[in-house]
Amino acid sequence: MVRSLTQSTALATLFFGLLLSAGTANATRVDNFVLLDHKGDAHDLYYHRNAPAIVIMIQGNGCPIVRNALTDYKALREDFADNGTQFFMLNSNLQDRRETIAAEAEKYGIDVPILHDETQLIGESLNLIRTGEILVIDPKTWEIAYRGPINDRQAYERQKQQASQHFAADAIRAVVAGEPVAVAERDAIGCLINFAQKNQAHDKISYSETIAPMLQEKCVVCHTDGGLGPWAMSDYTMVRGFAPMIREVVRTKRMPPWHADPHIGVFKDDKSLSIEQKQNLVHWIEAGAPRGDGPDPLAEVKIAQVEWPLGEPDLVLDMPEYKIPASGVVEYKYPRLENPLDVGVWVRAATVQPGDREVVHHILAGSIDADTSKQKRDSGVFDNYLIGYAPGNESNVFPEETGVYIAPGGEFTFQLHYTPVGRETIDRSKIGLYFHTEKPENFYRQDVVLNPTIYIPANEARHEEVSYYEFNHPAEIHDLVPHSHYRGVASKFEIVHPDGRKETILSVPNYDFNWQRTYEFVEPKRVEAGARLVHTTWYDNSANNPGNPDPNRNVPWGQQSWDEMLYGAFSYTYVNETTEAPLHDKALADTTQMVGFMDKNFDGKLTWEELSGRWRKRLASNFKRADANGDGGLSIKEMHRLQQMRERQGATGAL
Repeated sequence: MVRSLTQSTALATLFFGLLLSAGTANATRVDNFVLLDHKGDAHDLYYHRNAPAIVIMIQGNGCPIVRNALTDYKALREDFADNGTQFFMLNSNLQDRRETIAAEAEKYGIDVPILHDETQLIGESLNLIRTGEILVIDPKTWEIAYRGPINDRQAYERQKQQASQHFAADAIRAVVAGEPVAVAERDAIGCLINFAQKNQAHDKISYSETIAPMLQEKCVVCHTDGGLGPWAMSDYTMVRGFAPMIREVVRTKRMPPWHADPHIGVFKDDKSLSIEQKQNLVHWIEAGAPRGDGPDPLAEVKIAQVEWPLGEPDLVLDMPEYKIPASGVVEYKYPRLENPLDVGVWVRAATVQPGDREVVHHILAGSIDADTSKQKRDSGVFDNYLIGYAPGNESNVFPEETGVYIAPGGEFTFQLHYTPVGRETIDRSKIGLYFHTEKPENFYRQDVVLNPTIYIPANEARHEEVSYYEFNHPAEIHDLVPHSHYRGVASKFEIVHPDGRKETILSVPNYDFNWQRTYEFVEPKRVEAGARLVHTTWYDNSANNPGNPDPNRNVPWGQQSWDEMLYGAFSYTYVNETTEAPLHDKALADTTQMVGFMDKNFDGKLTWEELSGRWRKRLASNFKRADANGDGGLSIKEMHRLQQMRERQGATGAL
């Protein structure tokens, strides 16, 4: 997602004014946008391109016209419930916040998404004046077919018992029938919306002092020569040429590629734009992208491609060479390298050096121990996680006085994702590892909340899967990595504290498979023993999902991108653990992970009904005996004891 006037600049201003006419007074055509609603869910307007009509009521907290029209709006939605017409509300009020909008929705029983236009950019582009107005949009042309009041039932401080004219309903019927609306625009009644920046002189926004430094901070790391971005922000001329595209990708949250909900959590290396930055950038573009006075900071900046930004590594791992085609989809690569070290080492940091920055989309790197390497699985799952690379995230320096121990033997394993850029190329990337000279105080650990039993029905637009991981010691969570494939559209991590309190610590409402982000907290999240990290992912397996490989297929868990995953990686340290006195029990962690996805009702135990056929067969003779407290289910500890018993008996197959 994003990402002195000369005669030529004046002509450019006129050109942009014509090109961006949807953002000016008449607003007959609606450009696409993505907004979060009052619950934090993302909504893409053009996603509903196959709907017969889209209806939006302009909402504002405290407006009596809106409140009194709610029953009419609900009735309108019910009248068209069977034909697929989509209904929303839109709040562009300067004074309203997400939490106050949510409170208004709860108090007045509003059960349609209220899209929060906190930058006011969408409301400006729609030329909104008052709340209470209804917009009826024709998805075949993206034109506003009707704007005005919902009906004639209300006037200021007056109401009729029933409406005699139903303007919005008539407009919807006309749009569905492919006919023109008899009266396409009527004066609406409602509360005036204060668009604080609408009449400001946006052509005075300084490219030199405001726009270029913003792009330099947030965008140039990718949009540079040899970078992942398709073009380099090398100077004003380049930015001006791509200005309409920049406006589009900012409005649709495609750029900058940072997908965390800004209202939840504070993360390092946050590349998102603030409200003010979005306003300045879009307003500057809509004003014609004027050059103005002053130097061009982008022309003066040259990003030096430092080979090893943390210094010379202690060990360099050369990954295999891959030929990347000019176009198409390159399936994930899972190379494995034999560990060349004959002694154990403590890793303190890792750096990725991509061979061709333009095509290397992301790299995950770690190691597997000797026992795991015997299984020869190309899974991209690690015993010891080291780094997740994405542009701008080349290095992973572990928390102070922590490390990852790599025993001799085993293998280093990787997951590589490539994005073709229009030319065939060869990539051979490298990983640099940095070692502690002395044993650190604590372990830097990584685990995964996953669910390999997921099942996503064909043609289902919003399917939810969930799993959890329960901590058996106090811990600090350092970072989170949500992962799914082409059907994954949203992801969330919550902590359920031992007292039952629920806390959302990361929400990714518009997840994009093309960007595998590690979200590292500025301050680690402390959890106590008994706390659960709950990971939820939503999948869109419908034909409206443009990245869906096959909407008619029931989708299981799988490594390839045409299958799916519920996979939430997290890094942590145990509060009371030291490298001299380890607390971690890998077998217990594996059992904890398994219970987290099999425990369907989240009551902390596995009942006979929750076990799959395979597990029922395994536990047929041991279930009651393993249920030590006789509560009818097996807790994590009881399952772990059962595993230990099976190991002592020499049984094959781990839990």
